[in-house]
Amino acid sequence: MAEPLRIELSAAAALFAEADIPREFMLQAARGEIELPAGDFGGLLLYLAHSPDQGVSSTAVSTLRGLSGERLAGTLDAPQTNPRLLEIMAHLHNDEPDICERIVSHPSVGEETLTFLAGCGFQLAQDLLSSSLPLSQADENLESTAEPGEDEEPVDEEQYQSKYQMAQNLGVSEKIKMALTGDKEWRSILIKDSNKLVSGSVMKNPRITDNEVLNIAKSTAMNDDIMRSICMNKEWVKVYPIRKALVENSKTPLPFALRFMSTLGEKDIAALGKSKSVSSVISTQAKRMLLSKKKN
Repeated sequence: MAEPLRIELSAAAALFAEADIPREFMLQAARGEIELPAGDFGGLLLYLAHSPDQGVSSTAVSTLRGLSGERLAGTLDAPQTNPRLLEIMAHLHNDEPDICERIVSHPSVGEETLTFLAGCGFQLAQDLLSSSLPLSQADENLESTAEPGEDEEPVDEEQYQSKYQMAQNLGVSEKIKMALTGDKEWRSILIKDSNKLVSGSVMKNPRITDNEVLNIAKSTAMNDDIMRSICMNKEWVKVYPIRKALVENSKTPLPFALRFMSTLGEKDIAALGKSKSVSSVISTQAKRMLLSKKKN
């Protein structure tokens, strides 16, 4: 038997869902003619769409289908938006990339919704599914799991300068080879190479450490491909400091940043809400998450 749909309504929205409310008021709500915050409005429409009163139900469904513009965007951005509503909107708007990105970026988006959008060819959904793993807050205080060793020694400045000069005279194929096999000095040089094939090869070097990845995740000078490669590596994103750095870095693709953000501790979420160095989307979402926790 399918699990019953649970829809949490605010006190303001619940007034229009009471059994003894006049039917006309309920129809007015179903038509979207009342003023409610976007998250409350979407939840109420979803609730009324399941009303035993066919007139109310069909009206609410029609209103949901017709949502557009700022009201739709606000509903999809609200942290309390029900996963079932996100799924419905995914089916209604699967050919609209902007809407799909909002859905995929929502912390409550379900795997079925991601699977559907991935099947529609939406790349961000495919990326998130391919990098899907359980992320918990249990490792909040973990530092890098890298073992101390040769690659954890400080970079020798003289060797670094020598290798930097050598790199200027290497061809692309030679740089790629060094990126894949070289030591820490070579990796620190070639990760900054303007050729994405070269810098991307550094991330495939089997000797690269979590500390190096953490420093790369913190850098705003990295290209999008580098940031995406970190986001999609299941082992790297198990490390709490790396996830935190990815959320804080404006170069991190937004859907990944929002997903990792939902695994951070409350202290870090609060800091993101106050930060002026992160994107406005991240700081706004942090404030919404904190407000939602306080209400609950």
